[in-house]
Amino acid sequence: MASYSHFLLLFFLILTSSGAYGDHFSKSVTNDNSHRRMKREWIWNKMHIPEEQNGTLPQHVGKITSTVKNPNAKYVLEGEGAGSLFRVDEFTGDVSVSETLDREKKAEYELTALIFNRLTNQQLEEPSKFRIIVHDINDNAPVFVQKVFNGSVVEMSPIGTSVTKVTAVDSDDPTLHGHADVFYEVTDGKNYFRIDSSGTIYTAVPDLDREQKATYTIQVKARDGKGLHAEELGTATVIIKLIDINDNFPTFKQKNFTFEVPENVSLNGEVGRLKVEDIDEPENRDTKYSFRQGHYQDTFKIIPNRYTNEGIIQPTKPLDFEKIPVYRFVVEATDANINYAYSMRKSPESIASVIIKVIDVDEPPVFTQPSYTFTVQEEGAIKMPVGCVSASDPDKAKRKISYHILRSTSFEISTNGCIFATKRLDREENTWHNITVAANELDQNKKVVPRLETHVPVYIKVTDINDNAPEFAFPYDPRVCENAAPGQVIIRISATDKDEMSPDVKFKFFLTSEDSNFTLIGNHDNTANVTVKFGEFNRELVKTHFLPIIISDNGAPPQTSTNTLTLRVCKCDEEGDFTFCEEPAKLVGVGLQVLLAILFCIFTILALTMLLIVWRRGHKKDLSVLRKNEEEIHEQLVAYDEEGGGEMDTTSYDVSVLNSVRQRSITSPRMTREASSCNYPQVQKIPENGLSGTGEMGIMIEMKKYEADNDGDLLPYDTLHIFGYEGAESIAESLSSLGSGSSDLDIDYDFLNDWGPRFKMLAELYGLEPNGDLVY
Repeated sequence: MASYSHFLLLFFLILTSSGAYGDHFSKSVTNDNSHRRMKREWIWNKMHIPEEQNGTLPQHVGKITSTVKNPNAKYVLEGEGAGSLFRVDEFTGDVSVSETLDREKKAEYELTALIFNRLTNQQLEEPSKFRIIVHDINDNAPVFVQKVFNGSVVEMSPIGTSVTKVTAVDSDDPTLHGHADVFYEVTDGKNYFRIDSSGTIYTAVPDLDREQKATYTIQVKARDGKGLHAEELGTATVIIKLIDINDNFPTFKQKNFTFEVPENVSLNGEVGRLKVEDIDEPENRDTKYSFRQGHYQDTFKIIPNRYTNEGIIQPTKPLDFEKIPVYRFVVEATDANINYAYSMRKSPESIASVIIKVIDVDEPPVFTQPSYTFTVQEEGAIKMPVGCVSASDPDKAKRKISYHILRSTSFEISTNGCIFATKRLDREENTWHNITVAANELDQNKKVVPRLETHVPVYIKVTDINDNAPEFAFPYDPRVCENAAPGQVIIRISATDKDEMSPDVKFKFFLTSEDSNFTLIGNHDNTANVTVKFGEFNRELVKTHFLPIIISDNGAPPQTSTNTLTLRVCKCDEEGDFTFCEEPAKLVGVGLQVLLAILFCIFTILALTMLLIVWRRGHKKDLSVLRKNEEEIHEQLVAYDEEGGGEMDTTSYDVSVLNSVRQRSITSPRMTREASSCNYPQVQKIPENGLSGTGEMGIMIEMKKYEADNDGDLLPYDTLHIFGYEGAESIAESLSSLGSGSSDLDIDYDFLNDWGPRFKMLAELYGLEPNGDLVY
C-alpha cells in the first residue's frame, strides 16, 4: 500500500514539472489552417506538493505557462506567500517553494499568475488564479480532547455496562486511508474495564461493589493506524465512580440496649436511641424496626433516622411506674426495599434486646374523667349538690386530695369534690356554666403541694322550668278604620316566652272584658285575631283604644300575663285605606345614667349652698371687728397699713414710727401748721366718741391723720388716704371702717335694698335692724 502511494505521488510530480498536468489545455487550430489566429489562454489552474519534504530548498513545485509566444514575456506571482514562500522564474515560469510546508497548518494556497511584456511592461494575458495544494502524509499522532474524563456506573452492574466515552483526534487528513484512524486501549485498570474503537468504556467484571471501592482511576492510550503515539498527548485519565444501590442489611452496633426514662415522659417524647449501621448511602437506607418478643408495640414505637443510622424509641401511651416498672423486648432491624439480587445474607446482628427502666415520679392527682358534665334545674335549692368530681394520687403514697374552683363566684366545692351553687341559677341568664376544678395533693401536715395540681373542666347545664309568663312577640301598633265593619280582622297577634320554647308549648289568648268593641278569636297555632265586634268607631269621642289581653301557656305550673294592645282609630277612604291617624303618645323615659346625673347635680347644688351659708356666717363674724375697742385697733391698723401684716408678720410694720409720734405728743405741744392747699379732699376727723377713742393711742392716730391730711407734698401712698377715698364717687361713699370723713352711723344704707338681689347680702350687713340699729 505504501509503494502504491509513493508511485502516485511521483506521477503527480512528473506531470506538474512537465506542465502537462492541468484542467485546461490549449485549443489550437490545425497546421493546415496556419493563417487563423490562436486563442491565448493559460493552460493550468492548480499545482500539488507533499508536506514535510526533506529535499534541498528551494524545491520545485511546478510551471506556469501560457499560449503567448513572446520572447519578451515576463512571469509574475501575486497572492498568499508570493515572493517569500513561493517564487517564480520570470523567464521560464517555474514555481518553487523556499520552506517546508505543513498541511495541518495550511493545506491550500491561492495565488495569481500574470504575464507582462518585459520591454513595454504591458500585460500580455489576463491574470489567472491558481491553487497550490499541500498533500498530507501520516505524520501526526492522536491527541485526547481533555486530559481527565469522568464516568459513573451503578455498582453490581453486569459485564459490558457502558460507563463513559473518551475522544482523541488525529490532525492528519481523514480522507486518506489510515491517516486519521484512532485506536484506544486501557493501560491501567484493564482488569475491571475495557474500551472499544469508538472510545466507549465498559465494565469488564460483574461484581463492582461500592462498599469495597467507590472510585476507580484508569489510564487510556490512543494511537493511529500507522502506530504513531504521542507519549504526553496520547494518554488520558478516566475517573469512574460507582453509584450506590440498597444492597446491605442494617445491623445493630451492640446486642443489648438499656434505657431509663421518667414515668411522666410526654407522649412522642424520646426514650432512647438504637444505634444501627447501614453502609449504604443515606438515600438508599430504608430501615424498619419490629418487635419480636415482649409485644409492647402498643406502648412504644421506633422511628428510624436514615441520616444518623438510629432508631428513636418513643412512648405511645403514658408510662406508669406503679403498674410496669421495667419493659423488656427484642427488636429486629430490617430493610424492606433491599435489592436481594445483590445483597448479602441477613446477619444475626440485625437483632437486639432492649430494656427500659421506668423511674418513679411524684405525679399530680388524676381525675376519674377527662371532663365532667352535670345538669341542674334552675331556681333550685342552693344546698343541693350539682355533681361531684373525684381525683386520686396515682403514686404509692396515696395522699389525700383537696379541691377548689378557679375563678368562679357562682359555685363552690366541698372537700369531697361535690359542687354547690352559691346562688339560685337562672336559665334565661346563663344556660351553661363552664368552670375549672383544681385538685391538689396534701402533704403529711395537710398542706397543699402547689406543684402537684391538676385541672379538669366541668360543664353545668341549667335546665328550664316554666317561670316566665308569655308576652307579645312584637311591639304591635294596630290601626282600625272608624267605619270598620263587624267581624273585620284588625291584626293577628302572637306570643313568645323567655323559657325554653319546645314544640309542645301552647299559648291561649283572652280578653279581660267583653265590653269593648273588639273580640279575640284563637287560630290554634299560638296566634289569635283581633276583630271588630260591633263596628262604627267614634273618633270624636275616643281616638285610641286600650285592649288588655291575657296570655297564658301550658307549662307546669302555667304562667299568665296581661298585655295591653293599643289600637288607633283612623280616618279611611272608601276603599278602606288609612288617610289620617293620631300619632301615639310618646312615653318619655329617663335612663338610669341620666337619673344619676340629675341626682349628682342636686347634691352639688346643696353642698354649694351649705358652703355659702357657712361663709356668710363667718363674714358676719369678721364685720364685728368694727365694734372692737380701741385697744384692738392697733393690729387692724397694722394689717391695713402694710399688706401681709398681722400677728404672724412682726417685721412688716415698724411700730417705732407710732412711738415717735407718741413721744412728741407727750413731750412737746401739738404742732401747728398754716393751712395750705391740699391735692386731696379734706378728710373729716373721727369724733371724740368715734372708734379712735381717747387716750394716748387716740392722740397718736389723730396726729398721724392730721399730718397725712395736711401734707400736700407727699404722694397719696398712705394706707389711710387710699382707704379714705375708696368709693368717693358713690352715694355710699367709702365703705372702709378707717374712713375719717364721716361716721358710718350717719349713713343710711337702706338704698342698697333697691339695687337688686346682687346687693341683698350687702344690704343685710349694713342695713338697719328692726329696732333701728345699724348692722355691721
